[in-house]
Amino acid sequence: MDKIYTPSKDDFEFIAEQNINVDKNFASQGYWRGVATHFLKNKFAMTGVFLVGIIIIFAVFAPIFSSYAYDEIVSITDSSGKEIVAKSLSPQLSGSEQNLFSDKTFLFGTDDLGRDLWTRTWQGARISLIIAFVAIFIDMLIGTSYGLISGFFGGNVDNAMQRFIEIAGSIPTLVIISILAIFMEKGIGLVIASLLITEWIGMSKISRAECLKLKEREYVLASRTLGAGSFHIIFKQILPNTIGPIITQVMFSIPVAIFTEAFLSFVGVGIVLPQCSIGSLIEAGFNNITIMPYQILPPISVLAILMLGFNLIGDGFREALAPKLEDM
Repeated sequence: MDKIYTPSKDDFEFIAEQNINVDKNFASQGYWRGVATHFLKNKFAMTGVFLVGIIIIFAVFAPIFSSYAYDEIVSITDSSGKEIVAKSLSPQLSGSEQNLFSDKTFLFGTDDLGRDLWTRTWQGARISLIIAFVAIFIDMLIGTSYGLISGFFGGNVDNAMQRFIEIAGSIPTLVIISILAIFMEKGIGLVIASLLITEWIGMSKISRAECLKLKEREYVLASRTLGAGSFHIIFKQILPNTIGPIITQVMFSIPVAIFTEAFLSFVGVGIVLPQCSIGSLIEAGFNNITIMPYQILPPISVLAILMLGFNLIGDGFREALAPKLEDM
């Protein structure tokens, strides 16, 4: 009988490792670490982060450390006992009556009721940011869930849900706002409700498109084979892989929400006095633009910086999540 030959390790030579050059630095990076690296290298995106960060810091801390409350009417009593209100003081004090307030500081001046525009501007920015973040966060939850469920189940479920979106999207925003204004009081609640009804549709379309791409992937089929339920697959398997496009959409939706809030407050169905927002301050400045043009400059500048900053951040996320070959 012939002796059975047993191979040994000396019979083999590993030659693949000698011919393949591996970028160990790139291979050690995870997906989100790579996204963060590309985002931090984007100068425009970091400029947007800086601009938005500055506005948020001022919106949070400026009203706290200000010498005046946002609804406080600043006044003094002269030697004769007459109360004089600091109405319409420009940042550069001039005139005998204005010189009475020379010991007080109004960086942006005062409005026509004698309230400090510095405090009101940053209080308004705070309110606008709160409304935008709350509304977009809820819209993200509703729209993402709706789109994932619609795309995953498909068939008649998808057709019915998409027809509902088409009907909801065909109704003009102003009509929705007008109907809400009949049944709701003016204020933050009305603005948030308007944003919730109109802004979730874009989120749902993006999440549905991503779900249609991912639901036939191998890991989804493996989960089905192992007996995982539909909602487990949707929210545990598919949702984590759609976070990137959703984050990008959120970054673009926040400035839209801020602009929508400003528009609603400008036309008079938003924030109610003495509360203020960016839109209500722009509306007040617009009404006095011929005699006190300086009043409209601070809120318009804050709105422009926020719009620019969030759009730069959104572009940065979009490029970081899908980098071009020359950026790798």
